Amino acid sequence: MQPEILLTLSAGSVGPLVTAKDPRCPTIFAVPQFVATDLQLRGLNLPATMLAGFGMPDIDKLRDEADRAHCPVLLLSEEVPIDFTVRGAAFAKSLERLRRLGLAANRLGCPSVAVRVSAPDSDEAFEATTAGVKAVLKELDRYELNLLLAPHEGLTFDATRLTDLIKKIGGFRIGSYPSFAHAFATGDVEKTLRKLAPYAPAICASVRGFDKAGVHDGYSLEACVESIRSVGYGNTLALDFVGKDDALAAGEKKKSTRKSAPAVDVIAELEMARRVLEAASIEPELDLDGDTDLEAGLAAGLGKIAGLAGLAGLSSQEGLEPEGADEEE
Repeated sequence: MQPEILLTLSAGSVGPLVTAKDPRCPTIFAVPQFVATDLQLRGLNLPATMLAGFGMPDIDKLRDEADRAHCPVLLLSEEVPIDFTVRGAAFAKSLERLRRLGLAANRLGCPSVAVRVSAPDSDEAFEATTAGVKAVLKELDRYELNLLLAPHEGLTFDATRLTDLIKKIGGFRIGSYPSFAHAFATGDVEKTLRKLAPYAPAICASVRGFDKAGVHDGYSLEACVESIRSVGYGNTLALDFVGKDDALAAGEKKKSTRKSAPAVDVIAELEMARRVLEAASIEPELDLDGDTDLEAGLAAGLGKIAGLAGLAGLSSQEGLEPEGADEEE
């Protein structure tokens, strides 16, 4: 049986509601209850920008509201890419920024911080980034936080390059934070997600929007879930409405225009995405109403019993691993 995937929300998706003081979600403190009640999601990934101007009492209040709504903050993300290759004053500034993020994450009861790497794709940048990230991990270790690397243009855009970097850094507190949008931008959604999912405590389920027939723009959300399921993924998916003009998904910078785009009902788009992802994430059950399904299920069960009988006389299942639980690089 596949592990359950927890559906959460990237809180930046409802940022416009907070800015507009929408009655459903007038402040950031109302976000956890809104997400749990209205969107029926069970956690938050929070952009650090939404904590601008916060003091510790505000962070404690947000944590309390999240606890009350049973919608905890699971990840704090830094949106501005960080150059880990530099040293001196520039690196000291980035390190101090990450220390503050670590402290905020710790007070929120949040286990992970996600960052983007700003570096060219070169061997020199690879080595320098490795050293810089290791230094940051030492600082974050006091808060017992995971550091997740989100794909970004340059050094970490290619999935293989990013996994090589994670393995080079080493340790159990470093991982990836992939997104459906980035996977789409690479030109091979399924391969990219299969490559990065084993290193990911969380994945960003980027939502571009649906047409009138309910078809998702650009890529299939179901195919994305099937890809990560195929490598045994069972952690969290954070719904994140990025829109059809998302720069990363389109692979180019947004172009300004005088003509305003039609308003998009973000909540309706997120609700549609939640239904699609919920259906794709549920483990299929055996239909006992059909004779064919019943016979197939019994045959599979008897075959499994016969196979286990040949292993240590059914006395021990030590060393048995579920198929596909670990993929060799």
